[in-house]
Amino acid sequence: MTVDIICPLYEAEAYILSLHASFLKQKEVIINNIFYVLTESKDKTEKILLEQNITFQKIKKEEFSHSLVREKQARKSTADIIVFVTQDVIIDSDQWLKNLVEPIITGKSEAAYSRQISKFDNIEKYTREKNYPAESFITSEADIHDKGLKTFFFSDASSAILRNTFIKLNGYDGKNLPINEDMYFAYKLIMNKGKIAYVSNSIVNHSHNFSLKELYQRYKLTGKFFKENSYLNRYGTNQSGGNLAKYVLKRIIDEKKWKLLFRFPFDMAARLIGMKVGQYL
Repeated sequence: MTVDIICPLYEAEAYILSLHASFLKQKEVIINNIFYVLTESKDKTEKILLEQNITFQKIKKEEFSHSLVREKQARKSTADIIVFVTQDVIIDSDQWLKNLVEPIITGKSEAAYSRQISKFDNIEKYTREKNYPAESFITSEADIHDKGLKTFFFSDASSAILRNTFIKLNGYDGKNLPINEDMYFAYKLIMNKGKIAYVSNSIVNHSHNFSLKELYQRYKLTGKFFKENSYLNRYGTNQSGGNLAKYVLKRIIDEKKWKLLFRFPFDMAARLIGMKVGQYL
């Protein structure tokens, strides 16, 4: 099967050269195209792309949408599999892509996503551990009773989808989704008898060090998403967040990260308050 990689770019001068090189070194996979979509900015990303003769499409800031940019490129694709990647992932292995698409090629699932790890010694390290464990698994509609909202967990920081399935399910339905577009599609896929593979040996380093204000803003958008897609709340939105908080606290105590223990209540409060504000806006 052939693959098209779709990667939105914005102020990506610190990432683009190493990211592009990591795509080119992938083995045992036929990459048809790499679709870069560059949102205009004042940094040197465009200059670097031009100097390296890397093909890209440039759009204005008002044209950018997390969902619509990806959907538009997916509809342009002629490959068997579309792969969504964000600009800030670091890919060390030349087997990342082969491992990611293997469940789709072998017919085990219609979509797949990579394991994400964080290089920072912060709370995100533990949330990554919880959301991206060491063991691979496949999720289907049969898992809803046990997993609840986690059944629809999916991340397009590094993910693959059978293109025909994406088109058949009408992608993101032409909606401008500022966050959680991956969960939006995952829900549709699962509820239409599809399967999603979590591939633990397809690894990317995806690290952030968000301030409390940035966390609050992200979770406010998340809260708004759940308000606008309220059907998801029946699967235990609050329970999912509570389970994550308990896991993080346990790991902080296990590893005696006392600085993180001080940060923990403020971090979780920023998430919770952001969610609640977003849900009531």
